Amino acid sequence: MGTQTLIEFLEGPADLAVAIRLILATLFGSLIGWERVVKRHSAGIKTFALVSLGSAVATSLNIYLANLPGLNADVSRIPAGVVSGIGFLGAGTILVTGRQQIKGLTTAASLWVASCMGMAIGGGYLVVGIICFVLVMIANVVLVNLSKVVEDYSKYVSLYVEVNKGGGVKKLTKWIGDKGYKVSSLTKSKEKTIQSSDTAIIIDIDFDKKHSHRMLINELNELDFISYVEEI
Repeated sequence: MGTQTLIEFLEGPADLAVAIRLILATLFGSLIGWERVVKRHSAGIKTFALVSLGSAVATSLNIYLANLPGLNADVSRIPAGVVSGIGFLGAGTILVTGRQQIKGLTTAASLWVASCMGMAIGGGYLVVGIICFVLVMIANVVLVNLSKVVEDYSKYVSLYVEVNKGGGVKKLTKWIGDKGYKVSSLTKSKEKTIQSSDTAIIIDIDFDKKHSHRMLINELNELDFISYVEEI
């Protein structure tokens, strides 16, 4: 069997071809979930595998029903329902912490894309499904590192800082001004501090030029009136 013949078979309506596509959808979904597990995110291998498999099954079922003689099925109805349903599932992974950090966006987006990938594979559009899988892995593995480099040298930084209640905030703002930086905003956080003698604040700093965020955090950690600092 030639390559072209094999591809045509896998994209066809035969039961064996559909079964193979479901296996592929499950495998690709689990690999995307594995990348999330490695980075200690909420949704993992099982979640992504099931989302991709379910989407593939729903799409295959939709095509099967549309091809039944005498049954006028809407071929877009089930895929549309899958996309909406996964949107609700992904929204459940997004959290806003007390430090105004938004977590789970990448996981939610990955779940949504995994469902679209599953629908493409389930529908027999293997080329698109495989390309989608490759691009998701590139985005989650390669682009995330590039994003960190860009963000670590941007002109703006948001920090969660725990400072001493005895004038720590004034000392911090003075230190920032002496460095030539500008405080864009400063708000008190309700987050419980490590030490009871401290107060928590969220501060946005404008460097006015590219600056290493890691270097700034290291400098802040050396100040005696600061107990804890974290970029958010």
